[in-house]
Amino acid sequence: MKVSYFYLLGLLVSSGQALMQVTISLSKVEISVGQSKYFTCTVIGEADNIDWFNPQGEKIISGQRVVVQREGIRSWLTIYKANVDDAGIYRCQATDSKGHAQEATVVLEIYQKLTFEDVPSPQEFKRGENAEVLCLVSSSPAPMVRWLNNREDVTDIDDRRFAMLPNNNLQIKNISKRDEGIYRCEGRVEVRGEIDFRDISVIVNVPPEILAQQRSFNATADRLEDITLFCRATGSPKPYITWHRNGKLVEENEKYDLREDNTELTVKNIISTDSGLYVCRATNKAGFTEKQSFLQVFVQPHIVQLQNETTIEHGHVTLTCEAEGEPIPEITWKRSSDGMIFYDGDKSQDGRIESTGHHGKSSLHIKSVMLSDAGRYDCEAASRIGGHQKSMYLNIEYAPKFISNQTIYYSWENNPINISCDVTSNPPSSIYWSRDKLLLPARNITNIKTYRDGKRILLEITPLSDNDFGRYNSQL
Repeated sequence: MKVSYFYLLGLLVSSGQALMQVTISLSKVEISVGQSKYFTCTVIGEADNIDWFNPQGEKIISGQRVVVQREGIRSWLTIYKANVDDAGIYRCQATDSKGHAQEATVVLEIYQKLTFEDVPSPQEFKRGENAEVLCLVSSSPAPMVRWLNNREDVTDIDDRRFAMLPNNNLQIKNISKRDEGIYRCEGRVEVRGEIDFRDISVIVNVPPEILAQQRSFNATADRLEDITLFCRATGSPKPYITWHRNGKLVEENEKYDLREDNTELTVKNIISTDSGLYVCRATNKAGFTEKQSFLQVFVQPHIVQLQNETTIEHGHVTLTCEAEGEPIPEITWKRSSDGMIFYDGDKSQDGRIESTGHHGKSSLHIKSVMLSDAGRYDCEAASRIGGHQKSMYLNIEYAPKFISNQTIYYSWENNPINISCDVTSNPPSSIYWSRDKLLLPARNITNIKTYRDGKRILLEITPLSDNDFGRYNSQL
């Protein structure tokens, strides 16, 4: 609000012949903005009209705030809640029937008392900024303003950071936490001996700072293991701690436990997918800061792919073993038949067998497969935190082979004899006996029988005559 101080002189003016006498109860009045006042104009003599005129010379018509009333020889001018624009010389004019006029004047002087506007408390600032403490104080005439802290004028102390600005606000350059406190904005109007003040609480907010914390944590999965991450911060006001993972806020649930104002985050029942970055964010009115912690989850090796294989003699086969784990496990092969071990990149002396691997997967390549290659192979995945072993079997198929060298058998009539045909093959082969294109045994022949002895099919012959001697054939 623009304010002014008015100093006006009261005059008593008369014109024409003294047919009437006009007087006003007061000749000079001083009031403050917002006060109300009334004036009485008395006319001695016969007056047809009694009118009031404002400082601009305009006849006053009654309104809500400025009211004119007349009763007989008196007229009252009332001004409610005066403002600075109401100041000036007011005239009361009486006019008779012949048009003769007499008037009197009153000087209305209006001043503004000390007024405080826009003085919030508390006023908050961020450490390090150039703070401007607000105190809008006005009066007429203009007030003298002082800033006090602990009863001392801060602009008088030996600290150039403090200065009163032309608008009477207090500037504190590079404000710090030690500048926090109660500051008094005091206004004085010397000509009236008027004094008033407002106490303002100045608060200095300090941005959060996260204290040194462990940057990485280790845990092993699948052991029902818990791990706690810590995050503590300073600042004013006290920072609020939140945790974030993959851009999302971490909330307390069956996986996460938040304790002590969120300064501790416990990850429960660690599994491999819990590995990664966890962000601690500290926030207050002055700003925020954040730091990262990395959770490294170790996973015991586990073989996820290994199966039995079947190939043919002289063929080619690849045995595959794949394992998971953190760190990635190394894979070795062991042949059960002779205990030979194959590491990544190893070859057999004859060059037929070679081991190759990469990133948790290993292959054992066997060329020109031999029957001796058949059997159990053990795959072992190992890392610094443990190992896992599984076995597979290599089955080699090959064509039937006769392994019996005996082809002539001796007997005599009524002396039973067993003729065997030893054959090896994979898968096992079926053997048939015949003589002269007749499959044996036959229904009309009772002295020739077959039966199984383990994997062998034996032909039992009881010679009854010379006809039973001769060539017998086995077929596969």
